[in-house]
Amino acid sequence: QVQLVESGGGLVQAGGSLRLSCAASGRTFSSNPIGWFRQASGKEREFVAAISGSGGSTSYADFVKGRFTISRDNVKNTAYLQMNSLKPEDTAVYYCAQSDWWSGRPPASENVYNYWGQGTQVAVSS
Repeated sequence: QVQLVESGGGLVQAGGSLRLSCAASGRTFSSNPIGWFRQASGKEREFVAAISGSGGSTSYADFVKGRFTISRDNVKNTAYLQMNSLKPEDTAVYYCAQSDWWSGRPPASENVYNYWGQGTQVAVSS
């Protein structure tokens, strides 16, 4: 069984930064991709970024390219999402997710991910 716990959310002014963490349990962390998704109030959940098991490959949604960076530390079993130049439209609950079976490029489809954290709230004020 895999458990994912997000942290690092909070309230920040537009233009500010936050770093989200996703702490994982389970022995297969370093073998599997991690994805970050977000869901704003009244909207569907959407893909933000993903990273391969080794950390050597990443993918991003167009709306975060150049502002967000995904990374991971397989020794600490933790993935990160560094968010810079935050905008009010980045306000959402952010979720990390892990797939224990995908072996291709970091996937953007939430259907690939079978373990999810509880989410952490990010609020960006204008």
